[in-house]
Amino acid sequence: MKPQNIFKEKFATLYGSIPFSEIKETFYKDAILSGIKDAKNEIQEISNNIEPPTFENTIVALERSGENLERVLNVFYPLLSAASDDYMMSLSSELSPIISDFSTSILLNEKLWDRTKSVYESARQNAFKSFSTEDKTLLQKKYDAFRRNGALLSSDAKESLRDINAEISKLTTLFGQNVLKELQTIEIPASIDELTGIPERVISEFEKKAKSKDCSDKYLITLEQPNYIAILKYARSRKLREKIWRIYNERNTTGEFSNLEVVRKIANLRLKKAQLLGYQSYADFSLERTMAKNKENVIDLLNKIEEAYRPKWNEELIELKNFALETDGFADELKPWDYSYYNNLLINNRYRFDEEELRPFFPLERVIEGLFFLAKELYGLSFTIIDKSVEIYENDVKVYRVDDIDGSFLGLLYMDFFPRPNKRSGAWMTNFREQEIRGNENIRPLVSIVANITKPTESKPSLLSPSEVRTLLHEFGHALHGLLAQAKYASLSGTNVERDFVELPSQFNENFLLEKEFLKIIGRHFETGEKLSDEQIDKIILSNRNGVGYACLRQLQFGLLDMAWHSQTDPIEKNALDFESEFLKNISPFSPEPHTSVSTQFNHIFSGGYAAGYYSYKWSEVLDADAFSRFKEEGIFNKKTSQSFRKEILERGGTEEPDVLYKNFRGRQPDIAAMLIRDGLDS
Repeated sequence: MKPQNIFKEKFATLYGSIPFSEIKETFYKDAILSGIKDAKNEIQEISNNIEPPTFENTIVALERSGENLERVLNVFYPLLSAASDDYMMSLSSELSPIISDFSTSILLNEKLWDRTKSVYESARQNAFKSFSTEDKTLLQKKYDAFRRNGALLSSDAKESLRDINAEISKLTTLFGQNVLKELQTIEIPASIDELTGIPERVISEFEKKAKSKDCSDKYLITLEQPNYIAILKYARSRKLREKIWRIYNERNTTGEFSNLEVVRKIANLRLKKAQLLGYQSYADFSLERTMAKNKENVIDLLNKIEEAYRPKWNEELIELKNFALETDGFADELKPWDYSYYNNLLINNRYRFDEEELRPFFPLERVIEGLFFLAKELYGLSFTIIDKSVEIYENDVKVYRVDDIDGSFLGLLYMDFFPRPNKRSGAWMTNFREQEIRGNENIRPLVSIVANITKPTESKPSLLSPSEVRTLLHEFGHALHGLLAQAKYASLSGTNVERDFVELPSQFNENFLLEKEFLKIIGRHFETGEKLSDEQIDKIILSNRNGVGYACLRQLQFGLLDMAWHSQTDPIEKNALDFESEFLKNISPFSPEPHTSVSTQFNHIFSGGYAAGYYSYKWSEVLDADAFSRFKEEGIFNKKTSQSFRKEILERGGTEEPDVLYKNFRGRQPDIAAMLIRDGLDS
């Protein structure tokens, strides 16, 4: 067997884990092209089958096709985000149109559509009587995928759609690469005086960076997310805060890595695609298969939330201005680079609370233990670290075997937490393999959590702020959604759910950061073993309500900007700067600054699959607060409640409509009241 044919069969490793050391970057291209060829042959066999179309020989066969291709892509794409380089990015640019064209070709295959339609119409005539709920869901989604992606188009229109999809794939890949590449180029010389107020751990990173570059400057600022946040929050120099804020927010607007035109082209191509398929806008197309159903329901919810939180932000802004005047004699207009700094000082003043002071109580290893405790207490899971018997792709990645309460194997969990030049910013969960059931075998998932949190120093372990703990709780919620999956089909398993439902398990998990019972377990000083005091816990909980108006409007800004790009019914002529500045002035907490752009670095919607879907964070926030209110009523570690959440939500994935799954758990549809109560706006 050729080395690059390693993807042709299941990996002969413990748990079927990825043999990273055997996979060379140069293998990917041949393996992907070979996988596409194999998948095309499988599709042809299904399409040309002389037997009458049935659920098994058409729908299930289609679901199971392309296994070799999926195996290689499930390694290539996670590493493209977590451990990339110029070769990988170049390869992605080359192959993304080819992969897109293959996906499109399936949905434009007339014979396959005819067989799918035949199975669907026959099942519908019989009221789906012989179908299980999951089989019915799979059939409906396969049928809708064809209907919504060109099966009814003429031959010429199908070719146009194929070209559009390939170009969108090419441009979204370029967008993401531009964001990563420009961030990697940013190195800003600084003096120690400019860095006054910034935590020593961050200054040490800047000093190490300068030494690694062997440059004349003693400190080089880089803008990985933890560094950027720390500068805006702690730097006493307003000049430095503004400088860093502007550099960060002017990214990808000029020069080699500009996304100004890329954004406009993507939005217009999506509009063209939607209208070719018979929809007025891309949002109309995208939202059809979601909980929200349409853009009117999205806008209605976001407007209701803004109506509730706008007065709160107005109060916060007045208070912040008065505080800045009293504290520093600062009478100028507050700007975006002032918010984190003065809000942090206000929290310190009001609650005698500083996230930096609490870092010693959240060493990474202890936080991980706390996450595992939570999973054990709620769902009976256990986690065992694996040493050497399962390969990793970077030295600082750790792998855990996950077992159920009865000792049965649930899956592997990879944890990759520290910033690297070859890793994109932010935090996310992904899979190297989805869970599914094949015959008598329940194939368990290989799940990965990737983040960019504070690195350990020579003298201290990685110490997390409460905000970073929240991030890990969030991604761990996604991971549990994948690990606990019990679906028959991979495309319905775990996080393969509607976009406005996928954030429920992750945001639900964040609630535990505000629970004394959990904080007493997880918070312990890394040197003395001292537990968080009741006073410290109260400060964490109370301070969480500080700035809820700002935080909400900022999130609404992203959601509404996304909807603005994707609700257009005519092609957009303006570039990203002009388009968003006109729109954001009516919604942003602060007036937009010239030459800065959210859109040009908005990976979620222009590269990450959230187009016309970023609202889902607020939609899911309503769900998570309402879901957690049941835990508050019945006990946050109540076994009956947590088992209900596991059985009705986490295990079910996308096997049934999310409205039904939520109602099965909660007994009713969600209510916005719980979110308002949690944020102190219930009055």
